[in-house]
Amino acid sequence: MSRVLVVFDSPDRMLDALRRLREAGFARLEVYSPQAVEGVDELLGRRSRALPLVIIAAGVAGAVGGFLLQYIGMAVHYPLNIGGRPLNSWPAFSTSTFELAALAMLLVGTLAFFALCRLPRLYDPVFEVPGMERATQDRFLIGVDLREASIDRERLERVLARFDGVRIEEVPE
Repeated sequence: MSRVLVVFDSPDRMLDALRRLREAGFARLEVYSPQAVEGVDELLGRRSRALPLVIIAAGVAGAVGGFLLQYIGMAVHYPLNIGGRPLNSWPAFSTSTFELAALAMLLVGTLAFFALCRLPRLYDPVFEVPGMERATQDRFLIGVDLREASIDRERLERVLARFDGVRIEEVPE
């Protein structure tokens, strides 16, 4: 047994239990819930600021790449001097540069979002636990990884002793 699910009926009890588990030293926790519960991200330490930075970097790279693509094509490889017009006409390049920046931001942002959310997760043994489908309806679950050296099921039960009606289910391997 390396993982267990702790099942709660209300988000407040789940949040209190999550707080107690973190205070007791449980580090590898996962929350399954039918709705967003305020405070869970802070308790799990998952306030990631990586996605906006990745999107901004993709936009800058797309804009620079789009501008260079047009500049190299128009000014270096195929220069046409028509009517004394400059070869590097940045106003003419601005629309395509913006479009390529937006495209890069959209594509890279979508892929980064999926990667940070660990999607697609087509199968996980936790899906085999009886009652797991209720996590999308009206149950709040905390997944506890018991693979750490100082963590065992007895310690988990002691921490959760004050919460009545709590069910602990084992995750099949």
